Amino acid sequence: MMRGNWKIRIFIGLALAAFALVKYCGSKEENPYTGRVQAIALDPKEEIALGINSYPEMAQQHGGLHPDQGAQATVDRVGARLVSSSVAGRSEYKNNFEFHLLADDRTINAFALPGGQIFITAALYSQLENEDQLAGVLGHEIGHVLGRHSSERIAEAGLWQDLTRAGSVGADAGGIIASIGQNKLLTNGRGDELESDDLGVRFMMDAGYDPYEMIDVMNILKAAAGPNRVPEHKSTHPDPENRIEQIKASIEKYKNQ
Repeated sequence: MMRGNWKIRIFIGLALAAFALVKYCGSKEENPYTGRVQAIALDPKEEIALGINSYPEMAQQHGGLHPDQGAQATVDRVGARLVSSSVAGRSEYKNNFEFHLLADDRTINAFALPGGQIFITAALYSQLENEDQLAGVLGHEIGHVLGRHSSERIAEAGLWQDLTRAGSVGADAGGIIASIGQNKLLTNGRGDELESDDLGVRFMMDAGYDPYEMIDVMNILKAAAGPNRVPEHKSTHPDPENRIEQIKASIEKYKNQ
């Protein structure tokens, strides 16, 4: 009797895993801005709504908006130039890009919410030496939006959650599957960063900014992380040296187009 129950559990687990894979594969589509086929959890309108709804909380976590209106105007101007000069200005998100300078003067960071809400902290802004470097930071974040990385990671996380449940039902292998899924998400997160670097170079060149200044941004980030930065295999971000090599390759690629 126990053996029969075990077989039933295996069958149910396999059925759940198959359903999860079918659902995941059914969500795949070609990204018109990268040419890459990816699984997508949200359509552009949902991405935009999620970003707008999440904006107040994200700003609050970093001390709110910076009071320096002159600096904010610079961020707005550089961001608008990148969008209007590139494919971003012809995308579904073209009217929803907003660029925010955050008051946080301790955390060196920039990030994007799905749909076009883009942030840079005062700590990172103060480290930048010119507008070209600012364009490198903002161009990279625009790359995340057009790469639809948040929607892709949501879809992928859902797949691994479904597979973990299937493994728990079918063979008590949920923990192993969850561990594999976590490593896969980290690997794909590093891929997102490299793709955004590539798109950022493209947007900088489209807008007339010096793409080599993005290399200096990488050096700023490397210095900020210090000698105790998280090893690449445990992080969603590639090692800065690898990113610099990718950026150099992207510059050469777009020079010849």
